[in-house]
Parts: sequence; C-alpha cells; structure tokens
Amino acid sequence: MPTTRRIVDLLRHGQPDESVTIKGWVRTKREQKEFSFVEVNDGSSLAGLQVVVNQEVPGYAETIKRINTGASVEISGTLVESPAKGQRVELKAASIAVYGEADPETYPLQKKRHSFEFLRDIGHLRSRTNTLSAVFRVRNAASTAIHQFFQERGFLWVHTPIISASDCEGAGEMFTVTGFDLKKVPLTAEQGVDFSKDFFGKHAYLTVSGQLEAEIMAMAFSNVYTFGPTFRAENSNTSRHLAEFWMVEPEMAFCDLEGDMDLAEAFLKYIFKYVLETCPEDMEFFNQRIDNSVLATADNIINNEFARVTYTEAIALLEKASKTFEYPVEWGLDLQSEHERYLAEEHFKKPTIVTDYPAKIKAFYMRLNDDENTVRAMDILAPKIGEIIGGSQREERLDVLERRIQAQGLDLAEYWWYLDLRRYGTVPHAGFGLGFERLVQFLTGMSNIRDVIPFPRAPLDVEF
Repeated sequence: MPTTRRIVDLLRHGQPDESVTIKGWVRTKREQKEFSFVEVNDGSSLAGLQVVVNQEVPGYAETIKRINTGASVEISGTLVESPAKGQRVELKAASIAVYGEADPETYPLQKKRHSFEFLRDIGHLRSRTNTLSAVFRVRNAASTAIHQFFQERGFLWVHTPIISASDCEGAGEMFTVTGFDLKKVPLTAEQGVDFSKDFFGKHAYLTVSGQLEAEIMAMAFSNVYTFGPTFRAENSNTSRHLAEFWMVEPEMAFCDLEGDMDLAEAFLKYIFKYVLETCPEDMEFFNQRIDNSVLATADNIINNEFARVTYTEAIALLEKASKTFEYPVEWGLDLQSEHERYLAEEHFKKPTIVTDYPAKIKAFYMRLNDDENTVRAMDILAPKIGEIIGGSQREERLDVLERRIQAQGLDLAEYWWYLDLRRYGTVPHAGFGLGFERLVQFLTGMSNIRDVIPFPRAPLDVEF
C-alpha cells in the first residue's frame, strides 16, 4: 500500500515515479472522452492536486459518476511530471475509493465565487472554500507563532478561568452564568435576583479578560501569558464585534511601560514573519484576491520601528490635521477608529504606539502618572485596522490602587485578593492584550471579523 501523503507535501517535495496515496475532497472534475481530470484538496494547502483518471482504473465508469464536487475520496497512484501550468507534478490514478458522495444538484459549494454572507449561512461547509481554508491555516500559524514567541522567552502559559466574578474592563457588558431554573428565579426583598442562592453564591459571568488572574500568576512566575476565549455581551452586529473571541494577554513582573512596548512590538514582528514563512501561498492569495496591500503591510510591520507618541502629542497632531473627522478631537476624549487610523496610515505611515492616556478614560488598574491626570497606558495602532494591542504598566501602589477603584465606583471588597498582591511583595509590572481575531484580520486583509473565526458568535447567531 503506498504511503499516504499530505497534498502540500506532494506539491512542494513530491517527485515523479513516487507511489503515493492521497485522501481528501473533490474540488472539480473534468471528463474527457477516455480519461478525466479530478482536483483533490485535503485542506493542507491552497492548491489541490490534479489527478488523471483513465479507463484503466478499476470500475472507471461507475467511479467517475460518483465523483462530484464535494465527494470524499482515497486515491492511490504514481506521481508524474505535470504539463499543467502552475504545478510540478500530478497523480496518475491506479485505484480510487469513494468514501462519501455529494449530490451535484444540492451541494452548495460550486465552482464560482460565493459571498462571505452566504458562506456564513453554511458554516459547516465554508472551510472547504479557498478563502476560508487560507484564513484558518493563517490562524493556525499565528497561534503557533504566539506560543513559540513566549515559550522561547521563558513565559509560562497559564489557563485563566472562563467563569469569573469580576468585571476586569468595567464595562458591564458580560454574560451571566447561572444554575437557576429560569422559571423559578429567587428574588431579594428589593425584587432583584438573589444570586446568593445561585450555584456560586454570587453573581458570576463569562470572563471578558484573564488579565487580573494573570497578574496573580506573574507574582509567582515573573513572566506569564494567557491565550483563551473571552466573551462580551455587547449587542452589536458590526463587522468589528464578536460575542466570543480569543485574547492573548502576557503579564510581566519587574517590567515598566517601556519594556511592555518593546515586547509588544517584537511580538507583532515575530508573528508576521512566522506567518509569511509558514503560509506563503496563502498570504499571496490574500494579497491577490482580498487586499493588495497585505504583503506590503507585513513588510511595514516587520521592517520598521514603530512610531511612539504620547496621547497629548497625538491630540495635537489630530487637531492640526487637514482632514475632517466625524468624531470630535479633544483632550480627554478617547480616540476613535478614524483617529487611530489617521495616525498610523496617513501621518506616521506605520504602526504607532500611543502612550499616557487620560486617567478618566482608562481602567483602574493602570499606573497613575505623577501628573495625577494620565496613566501609563499604551495602545498600538495599526494601518487599516486601528487599535491592535492595548496595555499598560499596572498600578503596584496599594494606596493609589484603592483610590482608583473607589473613584470608578467599584467595591473594594470585591477586589480583596487583587489588593493583597500589593500588600505582599508588590513589584512594578506590566502587560498587554491582543484580540486574536483582529490580528488575523490584520494579517489577511479580511474585512469582517466573523470570517476569521471558525464559528462566529454574535447577536442572534449561535448556529453550528
């Protein structure tokens, strides 16, 4: 029995006269008078392998009838030099087994372009298309690069909880986790939900971030990172929002904002370089079919030092800009996507790190600067996408942290353990968060975030 080989391996390294077996799904079939061409893809590469099936193959006539687009097959034969443009070798079939047929009248993926909206409606099949399969190979490569980057630097990967009792972001847009029978929810005397009788004895949520727990682990292991699912109950149907998404969050003890920025910049450069080296055909595909600046963007990330500017300086640049913005530019207001993109795309023309934001628009855990008005925060702004990474030096001073928590109307008692970290061996520390799906969008040029995650979760969308 010939050795089963992945198609990507055969396209790159296969040699004429090798006996091989492939297993995959039929992309196309072209019948000639005495033989047929069948393209098979197994998901390992953008291109499929062309198979020549002639009448010498046992059961040729019956088998060819069963092989239609979408059918799954096992084909054994011999590699031969290919006269076809664009591939070195093709497979001359000696035997074919059909695992599963696909009715050509009802199979929804035909040889034509389908809209991404249509493909979301057939999420169980869309990963067989060129674009989505390329997206998920790039997503896989980016995931691998993230782990390699941190593991090479001695970081500990920690699994932070998915169920949490704290709102790290302070936005309140969280999914409730409950064990209540929703027909018999116990109420307090004030007619509110009595969560003291719930499974966890208090109001519990799906997490929006693993940062606070990562800080705990950093106080024991110095350098840690999380990489897992997070959730936000924001009722938004835009191309930028998901209800379930993945976050990468490193946390470093004995680290200040400068070290945080340096690591984040090196991190993005590493990922882009790894993906370009690992998925060159897929990245070229995105550059040709999705966004013709994908490769230039990657080069811009890898080969340029990121610009660095304070929030105050950024506001001054925006005020002087000749461009008219939809949202107001004013010190004290958060930057909108149009402001972020102007800075990265038009002014600096490369990734830009904005630091030292007003304290009033940032989270309680960010270190307060000596001016008492700004915090040691940083956002990395990327061309075409805006903010890609957000981070800060954390507030390590107990008295200042208590004051900041109270100023934001939060209950100190809820953060007793977080405050304990400042009581027992506190150190300067910093970290950042990267929305993984936004990174994959940035890599591929895909315009809708729902097309860079295998099974998107959004308002009224929990299929598959």
